[in-house]
Amino acid sequence: MLVLANLIDGHAHAPREGRYLDVVDPATGQAFARCPDSDAGDVAEAVAAATRAAPGWAALPVEVRAQCLRRLADLVEARLEPFAEAESQDSGKPIALARSLDIPRAIANLRFFASAIEQWHGESHAMTQGAINYTLHLPLGVVGCISPWNLPLYLFTWKIAPALAAGNAVVAKPSEVTPYTAWLLGTLAAEAGFPPGVLNIVHGTGPGVGESIVTHDAVKALSFTGSTRTGVAIASAAAPRLKKISLELGGKNPAIVFDDVDLSDETMATIVRSGFANQGEICLCGSRLLVQRGIYDRFRAAYLERVRALRVGDPREPGSDLGALVSQAHFEKVTGCIERARKEGGRILLGGHRVSVGGRCSEGWFVEPTVIEGVAPSGATNQEEIFGPVVTLIPFDDEAEALSIANGTPYGLAASLWTSNLSRAHRMATQLDFGIVWINCWMLRDLRTPFGGSKQSGVGREGGFDALRFFTEARNVCIDHRQ
Repeated sequence: MLVLANLIDGHAHAPREGRYLDVVDPATGQAFARCPDSDAGDVAEAVAAATRAAPGWAALPVEVRAQCLRRLADLVEARLEPFAEAESQDSGKPIALARSLDIPRAIANLRFFASAIEQWHGESHAMTQGAINYTLHLPLGVVGCISPWNLPLYLFTWKIAPALAAGNAVVAKPSEVTPYTAWLLGTLAAEAGFPPGVLNIVHGTGPGVGESIVTHDAVKALSFTGSTRTGVAIASAAAPRLKKISLELGGKNPAIVFDDVDLSDETMATIVRSGFANQGEICLCGSRLLVQRGIYDRFRAAYLERVRALRVGDPREPGSDLGALVSQAHFEKVTGCIERARKEGGRILLGGHRVSVGGRCSEGWFVEPTVIEGVAPSGATNQEEIFGPVVTLIPFDDEAEALSIANGTPYGLAASLWTSNLSRAHRMATQLDFGIVWINCWMLRDLRTPFGGSKQSGVGREGGFDALRFFTEARNVCIDHRQ
């Protein structure tokens, strides 16, 4: 069985206490690897290594740091297929998705921030009194990055790339549910040119590792993606220590379809994808589908026909549209939410059951794509994040009602809006209380733009120069040039 290790000070390290966790293939329900079940002692070693390495890394020319990131991207790209296989085995997602989305996007993250740091510039302001101000953006030192299980390498690199580019040393914790590709990435760090201690990867649970990173006094900032409940705990622990935090949390995202939309094949395919991509295990998925009443019946029929055609199957098979849910615990949560929807008066229009895939996947955690109608917008099914292949249909009459329903949850991450009326699109975009609004599209991502949510969907913004600002401290310098 494969045994993973921590990356500390440029070397593979077994956990100090010798404890390990099983890494399970969601498609089979069988363990295929073991990862360290690290603790505060392992984190302390990693932080110490990062503290030693940080000054030297920060002092390197920007071009050198950027080149390390580019070399790492090249090394991953040269191994794209093994990385895709690992990501699929680890998370249960179709290998075709890992091959076309997860690993290419991780490569793009590394290359993007390598370029971004080379092009980032400070501001200067001339004063009428004969002085000039200029702003330095200085690395913080040691920072923590905690990434989730749904897009493991994709979101791991989304955090570590800007942190490293900005000149920080990193202590990172991937999800213990999906540690495989982060470990693979760590094995390439030295070859990419990163000095020992600049990138440290400590595997383990939230209580064992995550909490220790958050509370360590030498860790100056913490970037986290995960559940709102964990985000609240991190914010509570970070507040007395006055740490910088960036929290990308849950979502209960609406897709709003107006009766003037062109229900073309491309539109319908995108709306279906927005609900069920990656088994619905994407924080940006549109899990609440709001449809204007005038086209509701016609839309529902077309939508159900397309969802019914989705194939749930072995992630290794090229024809599988949906794979397995990431873990038994998450499988039980999602199926429990479906049962709760029934109790709330929901009608299961499609799906709602475990899928028997058979063969090597006979014990896997597969769930049918599920479409539900009849649950009130205020019901728990439409208020709480399910994070699985479950979409609810909700009719509405006009803009005002659509806005009321869309904004009527504790979350505010992303919304998509489908209409041919450009004035309506701009008007709605200013009133939808979400960090991201897509109009007639979904999941079109420009890495230069700010990414994040409002309300319980998070604090701060990632992406572009926003990420570099987060991982640096601004220092103003004022010079009186008359002297």
